[in-house]
Amino acid sequence: MLEVKTLAQVNQIISDHFGHLRASGENVPLEAALGRRLYQDLLSKEFVPNFNRSTVDGFALISADAFGSSESIPAILTVVGKSAMGEHSQLTLRRGECASVPTGGELPAGADAMVMLEHAEDYGDGTIGVIKPVAPGANLIFKGDDLKPGQVIYQQGKKIDVADVGTLAALGFTQVTVYRAPVIGLISTGDELVKPGEPISTGQIRDVNEPLLQAALEKCGAGAHAFGICKDDKPVIRERMLTALKTCDGLIVTGGTSVGIQDALPELVSELGTLLVHGVAAKPGKPTLVGAIDEKPVFGLPGNPAAAFFMFQVLVKPLLETMMGGSTGEVRLVLPIARAVPSNHGREDLLPVKIKAGQAHPVIGKSGLITTLANTDGYIRIPRDKEGLQKNEHVEVNLF
Repeated sequence: MLEVKTLAQVNQIISDHFGHLRASGENVPLEAALGRRLYQDLLSKEFVPNFNRSTVDGFALISADAFGSSESIPAILTVVGKSAMGEHSQLTLRRGECASVPTGGELPAGADAMVMLEHAEDYGDGTIGVIKPVAPGANLIFKGDDLKPGQVIYQQGKKIDVADVGTLAALGFTQVTVYRAPVIGLISTGDELVKPGEPISTGQIRDVNEPLLQAALEKCGAGAHAFGICKDDKPVIRERMLTALKTCDGLIVTGGTSVGIQDALPELVSELGTLLVHGVAAKPGKPTLVGAIDEKPVFGLPGNPAAAFFMFQVLVKPLLETMMGGSTGEVRLVLPIARAVPSNHGREDLLPVKIKAGQAHPVIGKSGLITTLANTDGYIRIPRDKEGLQKNEHVEVNLF
């Protein structure tokens, strides 16, 4: 008999045994960093900007020279030159002088403010009249206002997105140190399984779990190493598991997890390591097991593809996130449920939903059909002690 535990209990067991595991770091080119998490705080190597920069088109000046100026009593300043875009300014301003500076241009030495063109009158004789006073620092970004050398740009664990790639390129980074993607071995077991590209005969089914879980692993940033299909033969499965664990950071075996005569996985995990969990109070996914072999996590997921997918989402994915320096939290939306849903079997219900017209629409099908998940956006969790949901009751949707 299975000694079932709640999902919360199983996650706690996984955290207790494997929560300390972290992938090592590796340097990758910036163009390969998208979706990866930083292995350490990323520090600025330079001042950003690296010069005092104007934010307007206008004239650089010493702000005290424009004190009290107005349209009726403009401050008269001599134009001594201009700053060109992309070039270092050689000018040094003295009292009563100003210089033309475009937006983004460097402020000449001695100046402490910019006056906008709209607030300056060009008299055509080499002088201008400033008709509005400016405060020190007006219309400027000073050297290092954005970043200084040694300042943290992004913290450890930050997931690099598209905008981050552009930011880092602007800061001169060509490589970053990220968490190495942990590689998880995949083994499918079952006498009835054939590869997706092969013809099937009566009594056989195509192996959905290997490509399904490989895609799920890659989506969350991990690597996958598929070791193929194993017949329900304990010595063969044992050899395949040991081979996988030599090179992988963890292992997922699908099928062979229940208590039938051909279900050898619980015995193998106990013989090779420690069986931590066998049985989860969830639907789908009850026969799921968790073990440790050579201090590496081993998950036995049901052969039912939908159940295997859900158990990956709620048990495997959170562990992988922590191994790669992230958090275990999922992206959630709170929405009203489109119709009533019964649930009174004493197990936590994991129910796929489609988001449409601001509501979560339950998608209910037979548990063995992977097509139940097609065109769904996420899933809801109905607690084991709750007798279903009422129409329009607000629920948390965990997005896939």
